[in-house]
Amino acid sequence: MSSIKDRQEGFEKKFAMDEELKFKAMARRNKLLGLWAAEKLGKTGADADAYAKEVVRADFEEAGDNDVFRKVRADFDAAGVAQSDQQIRVIMDELLATAVDQIRDT
Repeated sequence: MSSIKDRQEGFEKKFAMDEELKFKAMARRNKLLGLWAAEKLGKTGADADAYAKEVVRADFEEAGDNDVFRKVRADFDAAGVAQSDQQIRVIMDELLATAVDQIRDT
């Protein structure tokens, strides 16, 4: 019986670890997205870092990527930055892959 319990505990630990890595990867992706968007918005230095933090915080509004996407989309629209929805989504996907690689390397 203890082997079944050990397996269950192992699965639970793996699930918890996977969820933690997923959270870290999404937070890193959002920061990278914020820095990318800040550059498009003409922000540099501390302003770019502050904007990236705003993008990270936007992810806590609802589950999924839509809250982050809407923030960047609205900021681009307000500033007249020409990026299509598809371009933003592609960058989000690319930056997620980058974030996962960065987390694996640490």
